[in-house]
Amino acid sequence: MAEQAAVPEEGAATGAVLVTGAGGYVGSWIVKRLLERGFRVHGTLRDPADARRTTHLRTLSDAAPGRLTLFAADLLDPGGFDAAMAGCRLVFHTASPFIARGVRDPVRDLVEPAEQGTRNVLGAVDRTPSVRRVVLTSSVAAVYGDATELAQTGSGRFDESHWNRSSSVRHQPYSWSKTLAERLAWELAGRQDRWDLVVVNPGLVLGPALSPHATSESVALMRDFGTGYYRFGAPALEWGVVDVRDVAEAHLQAGLRPAASGRHILVAETLGLPGIGRILREHFGDRYPFPRFVVPKPLVMLLGPAMGIPLAYIARNVGHEVRFDNRYARQDLGIDFRPAAEAVVDHFRQLLEDGLVGRRASGDDAD
Repeated sequence: MAEQAAVPEEGAATGAVLVTGAGGYVGSWIVKRLLERGFRVHGTLRDPADARRTTHLRTLSDAAPGRLTLFAADLLDPGGFDAAMAGCRLVFHTASPFIARGVRDPVRDLVEPAEQGTRNVLGAVDRTPSVRRVVLTSSVAAVYGDATELAQTGSGRFDESHWNRSSSVRHQPYSWSKTLAERLAWELAGRQDRWDLVVVNPGLVLGPALSPHATSESVALMRDFGTGYYRFGAPALEWGVVDVRDVAEAHLQAGLRPAASGRHILVAETLGLPGIGRILREHFGDRYPFPRFVVPKPLVMLLGPAMGIPLAYIARNVGHEVRFDNRYARQDLGIDFRPAAEAVVDHFRQLLEDGLVGRRASGDDAD
C-alpha cells in the first residue's frame, strides 16, 4: 500500500489531480467539487475542442477558486494519459463506456474500452512517480449481475465481498466489462507498493447533470419516463439508486481520506421502475405519461425480445428484488446518502429545464 500521508490535502498548492472522463455525467461533478475546494485539476476528454463537452467545465472553472486544464486522451491509446497525469498525486479514473442499449459489438464497444482503458490509465500511473492514490469508478455491476444472485449471499444483501459471477460477453456485457475492469485494477495495484487503489461501486446514478449534452444510460432512462416509453406500464425491475452528487462526494472522500480503502457500495436505497413512476407522478402530476401499472412478467417475456431485452435478463431480474448493504461506504467515506426520491425529482426537473423532455403544462416544477 502507498504511504497514507502522501494523499493530497485540500488546496491548490498540493499538486494537480487528474480526472479521466472529465466531461462525463459523474466526472463533471467530481471536477466541480475539486475546483470548489481549490484544486488544480487536469481533466481528460477525447476532444477538448468540442464545445458541447467542455463549455460547462470551463464555466465551472471560471466560477471556482481552483484551476482546470483539459487534455485529449483516448482509452485505447497506451500512452495517451501520460501528459495529463504528469505531476498529479491523485487520479480519479471515471472514463468508461456506459451503454446498455443497442450494443452491436460488446467486445469492441464495452469490454475493450473498459479493460484496456483501465490498463492504459494504470500503466500511466506506474510511469508517473508523483501518483500516490487512484480512485476507480466501478459499479455495483461488478458486485452482482442478476438479481437472482441475491439468494446466494446468505445475508439477503449485496456487500463489498460479492463479485458478479453471472455476466459474460453474451449475457449483460456491460456488467461483464465493469467486472473485468475492476478485477484488472486490483491485480495491477497489487503488483506494486507506491500507489494504492480505492474503488467506488455506484448503483444506478440519478440526479441533475451539469451539462445539457450529458449522455448516459441514466439520462436515457429518465427521458423514457417523460416521452411515454412506459405509458402502458413498467416491468417490476429494481435497481439500487444513488444521487450523482453523493457519488461525486464519495469519490472525493475516497481520494482525500488517508485511511480510505477497499470497495464501497454507493446505494441510497432500492427503487423499481413503477416506484420511480410513482415518485414522478407525486411531484409532477399527470401531465406526463408516467406508468401507472406493473406489466406482468409473462407479458414482458412475450414482448421483451422484440424490444431488445433478452429473455435470460427478464427471467433473472424482472420480479426479483435487490438489496444492498451500504454501511461500509457510510463509515469509511462518511457519506450520508440523499433519499433516492430527491435524485429522481431533481433529475427529471433538470431534463425539463434543458428541454430534453417537453413541458406539458405550466407549473411542471411544483413539488
